[in-house]
Amino acid sequence: MNRNTEQPMSPSATPSAGRSFTGQVVHEHQQQPGFLRVLAVDDEVPALDELAYLLRADPRVGRLHTAGDATEALRVLRDIDVDAVFLDIRMPGLDGMELARVLGRFAKPPAVVFVTAYDDRAAEAFDLGVADYVRKPVRADRIAESLRRVLAARLVPTHPSVAGRRDRQDDPTIPVELAGTTRMLPRSSVRWVEAQGDYARLHTADASHLVRVSLATLAERWADAGFVRVHRSFLVQLKLITELRMTNTGYVVVIDDHELPVSRRHTRELKDRLVRAAKSWS
Repeated sequence: MNRNTEQPMSPSATPSAGRSFTGQVVHEHQQQPGFLRVLAVDDEVPALDELAYLLRADPRVGRLHTAGDATEALRVLRDIDVDAVFLDIRMPGLDGMELARVLGRFAKPPAVVFVTAYDDRAAEAFDLGVADYVRKPVRADRIAESLRRVLAARLVPTHPSVAGRRDRQDDPTIPVELAGTTRMLPRSSVRWVEAQGDYARLHTADASHLVRVSLATLAERWADAGFVRVHRSFLVQLKLITELRMTNTGYVVVIDDHELPVSRRHTRELKDRLVRAAKSWS
C-alpha cells in the first residue's frame, strides 16, 4: 500500500487560501518564511504515525509529507522540495544512511534528522553532517529541538546549501548523549579519545562522552583532521600536545594537564609528526 501522503496543517481551506495548478490547497501561512516543508520516512507504521503526529503539532511545520521507505521518499522528492527529512536508519532496501548520502548530492540538499532506536551507526551519522540524531521513542521536546536546529541551519547566510556542506566537511559532528538528550558534538571540540572496549570516550575541555564507535574507526576517519594514534587506547589532537617527555614507565604526551601514555610502536612516528608540525607552524 502506498503510504505517501501530503498533510496540510489546516483541515480545510480558508477564504484567503489559494490553489495550485494541481488543485491542492495552498495556505498562505505555508508560503511564509520560517514555515518548514518536512518529509517523514519510516517503514514501521506506528512509528511513522507518531512522528507525523508530533511534527504536525509543531507550528513551525507548514506542510508534512510521509513515506514508508527510502524508495517512496525519493519519489516524493522527485516532485517536491522539502526543507528537512526526518529519517529512520534501519529500513529494508535502501536504508536511512544510504538515502542521506543521496540527499547530500542534491543541488539544494534538505537538512537530515535521523530518528532511530539505535546508536551503533553514530560515526557514519556525524560524517554526513546531519542536523540532529533523535533516539526513539520520540518526544515532543526532542522534535521541537530538531526543528529549531533545522531552522537555524536555514538561516546561515550566503548559499547555505554550499556553505553547509563545506562546514560539515571541515568540522563534522557526532551525536552524543547528555543528560538523556542527544546533542551534536563538533569534532573540533574533541581534545583526545580513549578506547573503552567497542566504545570510545570523547574528551572535550569540560566533559567526556561515550559513543558506540571503535577507536580504530575514529583513527582512520580523523587522520586527515590532525588526530594521531599515540597508543592502542588513545587518539589525540596533534596540535594540542603541549609536551612529550620521558617518564619511568616510558613516554607520555600532555594535553590539558592530562598525561597520556605513548606506546613504543608509536613513539618514532609521533616525534616525526611533532617535528614536521613545528616546522609548519613556525
